[in-house]
Amino acid sequence: MARPRSFDTDDALEKAMHVFWQHGYEGASLPDLLDGMGLTRGSLYKAFTDKKTLFMQVLQRYEKQAVQAGVAMLSDPSVPNGAERIMAMFQGSYQNVVNGDDRGCLLCTAAAGPSSYDDEIAKAVSEGLGALRDGIYVALGASPKHATLNPAERGALADMIIAQYVGLRTMARARIDHETLHNIVRSVGVMLA
Repeated sequence: MARPRSFDTDDALEKAMHVFWQHGYEGASLPDLLDGMGLTRGSLYKAFTDKKTLFMQVLQRYEKQAVQAGVAMLSDPSVPNGAERIMAMFQGSYQNVVNGDDRGCLLCTAAAGPSSYDDEIAKAVSEGLGALRDGIYVALGASPKHATLNPAERGALADMIIAQYVGLRTMARARIDHETLHNIVRSVGVMLA
């Protein structure tokens, strides 16, 4: 008879997410994960099979928490002007850096790392960033200046804005100076004005 798990899987995934977020996929060593999750090697492998399987579950968790929250903000009808919703996303990301959070975005970190050589991770990253991009598209439709764009033009603008977002979050992780990051936020504001 198998022994029941002596840890909370949800809690372990939350802790693993923070380890991967801090160190990246490649940089998160097995000792980092074991220490951060408070698990033994056997427990980790029994529950999650391997590092990649754990990372895929972490990406799903991140999408449910961070990405869905971002999409909800971008779709929030209580802020009637969609351009303001987009700016709130950028300003919030910048403010996180000012407040000392230089981890960037877990999806953006994965996009710059393991998704370049792993198709399954690339698919998860693409879906997460695609959801944010679609949220931006929706927000542009609620922007008086951009609602009149045809779907292709609005889509191209949403693509450009998500590229700016990925750049901002990746540069934040690279600890680029605050003035440069603030200039990125300002450039998005100019684009949306």
